Amino acid sequence: MKWSEMPAAYGLVLMRVSLFAGLVAFITFLLPSQGKIKLDAKPGQTWKKESLYAPFDFAVRKSADELEQERRRALTDFSPYYRFDEDIAEARLAQFEQLVQGQLQSPATLESFPDAGNRSLVYIDYGKRLLRKMFERGIIRAMPEHAEKGKTFVINVISGNTSSQQTLEYFYTESSALDFLIDTLPASGLTEPDFLYPLLEKSIVPNLLYDAELTENFRQEMLAGVSEYRGVVKKGELIAARNSIVTEDIWLEINSVQELYDKEIAGRFSPSGIGAGYFILALLLCTVYFIYLQNREPSILSNWRKLVFTLFWIALYAWLIHWAEETNPINAYFIPFSIAPIILQTFYNKRLALFTHVIIILTASFITSLGWDFTFLQLLAGIVVLLTNVDVNSWPKFFFSIFSMLVASLLAFTGLTLVEHGNLFSWNWTILTWIFLSAFLTLLALPLVPLLESIFGFVSAFRLRELMDLNRPLLRELAIKAPGTLQHSIQVGNLSEAAAREIGADALLLKCAALYHDVGKMLHPEYFVENQSGIESPHEEKSNLDSARIIISHVTEGEKMARKSGMPPLLIDFITTHHGTTRVEYFYRKMLNESSDEMPDELDFLYPGPKPHTKEQTIFMMADSIEAACRSLKQPTEQSMNELIDNIIAGKIKMGQLEESPMSFNELERCRAAFKRFMRSVHHQRIEYPELKKE
Repeated sequence: MKWSEMPAAYGLVLMRVSLFAGLVAFITFLLPSQGKIKLDAKPGQTWKKESLYAPFDFAVRKSADELEQERRRALTDFSPYYRFDEDIAEARLAQFEQLVQGQLQSPATLESFPDAGNRSLVYIDYGKRLLRKMFERGIIRAMPEHAEKGKTFVINVISGNTSSQQTLEYFYTESSALDFLIDTLPASGLTEPDFLYPLLEKSIVPNLLYDAELTENFRQEMLAGVSEYRGVVKKGELIAARNSIVTEDIWLEINSVQELYDKEIAGRFSPSGIGAGYFILALLLCTVYFIYLQNREPSILSNWRKLVFTLFWIALYAWLIHWAEETNPINAYFIPFSIAPIILQTFYNKRLALFTHVIIILTASFITSLGWDFTFLQLLAGIVVLLTNVDVNSWPKFFFSIFSMLVASLLAFTGLTLVEHGNLFSWNWTILTWIFLSAFLTLLALPLVPLLESIFGFVSAFRLRELMDLNRPLLRELAIKAPGTLQHSIQVGNLSEAAAREIGADALLLKCAALYHDVGKMLHPEYFVENQSGIESPHEEKSNLDSARIIISHVTEGEKMARKSGMPPLLIDFITTHHGTTRVEYFYRKMLNESSDEMPDELDFLYPGPKPHTKEQTIFMMADSIEAACRSLKQPTEQSMNELIDNIIAGKIKMGQLEESPMSFNELERCRAAFKRFMRSVHHQRIEYPELKKE
């Protein structure tokens, strides 16, 4: 390693170590602070573990259903509380007297009711006695839920410091109080009882009111009296024998042991010991992941953006599952874990997407308390999404993948329910709802692609298709200044696409890169043979060295133009690598032949490189040379084209241009065959039409 390269190399190593340590620390921080024991069992299953004996004395907690039923039974005979409001009665009696006196001030009233005017005190006294009688018995305003239970419903009545029970029918309602007035006033012995009716009607209001606070206090007191436990198991007693069936009673005892352990016993363990254990687990997962990246995806480890992007998903889902565990209303099934493999496949490949998904789910399984059912369902969902070839660039394919994932999750959940309960009547509809919501949220992968592309500087298929628009400024300028170069670029793209599809490389990336790889030729288009139609070559007036420099400049100038126009670095790499570090062979040989005194400096005729370091760049280098060379054949035949293609590929290998390429020999041979098929189809011979003979 050169001294100039050492600071960059150390920086890269420091970046990797920092991200690795940060991820381990972050996951360790999110893991539970208490130790765990796993006594997972379901009623009807066989206890496969060693016989379980009570490790300590413990009370057996009732099941939620059993406890709810007992509480409902306790509340069946519960009577709500109503309270007499003495102030209402006194206020209404005083108001009644004022109403009578006010009414008698009217001459019209005295004319209509002369007896009431002459004996007002008698009328007032009689009205008060009626009101007092009704208020003392009670005019109730029953709550709707109490009134619905009928007249025989019993309530508790608070009057002062005493409490008694009565049925609802004992008390007046506002309606029955008015009926009482209608029945009583005619028998009052008063000459003009009609005078009192409207005044008494205005004075009738409920004075027996519902006391919600007191009722709730007594209700909670009654519920508190219902024991949450059904019995006690002594230390050493057998809970579950090996290979025995887990009954409902055994299941409750196992759950009680687990609950007591989680709440009390686990808290006695050393926090440092538990933390060390979780640290080892997090360290192991992260180490395995980094080893995978080192062996299978080294380009990610050498690029901090790519590395941060992949580790971001592991950290994000670790935090989400921790948040779901801490937030009671949210269930971990709600989290759309399949977004990560969809995004990673879009920007990278299925293999990385699947491996990252596995690491994410394993990490989540340490944090969540949902058990292996959750782990199985989430692993399955991600695998199905990848197997259905999810494609965010095709709506039908994308929605089909999401639908397939949902169907697979529902089938898996059905199977797990049958295994645990033996029937579908015990379906957990809450979890089913979370699964549906998770599938719906997975649709967010679609808008996330362009967002993440802009944040991390990636290139998605959306972006590539935008860049392939021939109306974009750079391509429109190329079509005007160097139309021959544009046609060459299109053909190179088609040739590259054929080879890419043969070995599973990114065909869309190659077609897009082909359009821009020679944009540097726009500076001197006439110096390139594809643009010299009908004109004399300007190289005749140039020295071999100057001509070579002009040819080489289309790479360096093309790189500058691409960067200035905001092209993604991924596409700029095709501009710099499509000639690698090869020679401008024509002018080098010409100068070699013409120079008798001294050898030309080979470095002056070499392209700056670098060499191709991806499969796509390797395909593109060969396709560019093959298309240009085959175009130069005056009378192309299948044999001559095959020999030319073989010579070009052999020459690239001999010059070491494929040394940094990850392409295998098998893939190279398949590309060679694809090149030959494509060029044969392009240069096929047409049938000569016979001339029409004259009659």
